[in-house]
Amino acid sequence: MEGPLENRGNTEAANFKALLMKDSTKSKRNLYDHLTQLLTKVMDEHTNNVVDVIEEISHDVKRDLFNGIQSSLRDLPQFTAAELLTEQQRTLFYQPDDIIQEDKMVETVLPNVNEIGFYLEQAEVGLGREEMQRIFLALKNLVDSEQLPRCRLWGKIFGIESNYIVAEAEYREGEEDQESIEENLVEEERKPESLEDEAEINPLPQSIYKSHLDVPKEAIGTGANKFAYYVCKEPGLPWIKLPTVSPAQITIARQIRKFFTGKLNSSVESYPPFPGNEANYLRAQIARISAGTHVSPNGFYQAGDEEGDEEDDIPHDSCEVNPNFEDVQASLMVESLSSWVHHVQHILQQGRCTWVNIAVKPADDSNEEIEGDEKEEYLDEVEPEIGPSLLTPLSQDAGQNLHNCYAAFFFFRGAHFFKNHFYMLQAL
Repeated sequence: MEGPLENRGNTEAANFKALLMKDSTKSKRNLYDHLTQLLTKVMDEHTNNVVDVIEEISHDVKRDLFNGIQSSLRDLPQFTAAELLTEQQRTLFYQPDDIIQEDKMVETVLPNVNEIGFYLEQAEVGLGREEMQRIFLALKNLVDSEQLPRCRLWGKIFGIESNYIVAEAEYREGEEDQESIEENLVEEERKPESLEDEAEINPLPQSIYKSHLDVPKEAIGTGANKFAYYVCKEPGLPWIKLPTVSPAQITIARQIRKFFTGKLNSSVESYPPFPGNEANYLRAQIARISAGTHVSPNGFYQAGDEEGDEEDDIPHDSCEVNPNFEDVQASLMVESLSSWVHHVQHILQQGRCTWVNIAVKPADDSNEEIEGDEKEEYLDEVEPEIGPSLLTPLSQDAGQNLHNCYAAFFFFRGAHFFKNHFYMLQAL
């Protein structure tokens, strides 16, 4: 039987344990659980000199209780891609007070994009009113930043990761010569250094193999490089100027089929190998599309008068709006493809708009002397390539019979609404 002293001791122990298990009003913890965890930590870690570091161990036990507990602070909101793009496009709608008076000048440089979008909408094509308005504001920023004499929306090309909005602009006065000098300097830097000193010490046998001559690039402001092209992924993002196009790039672009990724610096893996990255491939396809799809009603343009062209056999490389053109009914324009003509130069198989004889070598490149008669016979063997002249009807296009089934519907829906905006047909 338990005596009175034992009962009293058990009661005091129970009261003392109850005191230790009383929760704190601040931390909602009790001393009993804290001491239990403290002693358990000491026994598990076998800490030396426990009496000297008991305070640090107690602090660590309390700190471990808060690990994993969710903080009461709210996380910073993560902006979506659409919200970030909207923030970047806010600058399109901001116009400083000092350039308000220049709006009339900008309107003459840019076409009426809203009116063009309206006609496209009537033909059940286009990019939509909101996007057309944002593109118009982006074009205004491009004109202001680059001081372009004339600029217009060329079109939109879709890519796998992002799209390209393409703007076509005329070169500024003197810009052609400056860019030509820069391109020549870049080409000279790419040429390998001469090894004349090494050749004198260790002469090597000379190869008689003659590599294929590269077709020279057309001068800036002429042919396939007549206009400058700028691209951006979305209105409000920076515009990037595309490089000029070379005949080799156009020739290879005709032989390959590649999806655009939306990254200008990405490589183009193909066979035959493409000489450049996606920016060059995009520029080559823009040149091909422009040369093949810029059409207008027959008589809307007339051949431009160029000074010094006295011979009628020389094809014209430019045209101008015919002031005496009379509107044609849409029903008459769908009867035959002869009612429509190309008003942009055709790109030859050589990759240029104007043919050049690459067989003619400078006198310094050859040590052989060719007599006059032999030279004339050699040049006669090279037949110059002649393509369709400017303002050639669509009825003379190769394979045009395959397109008659849908051409009538397309021209009927588009011709009536475009009227004086025939140049926008290339975007369709």
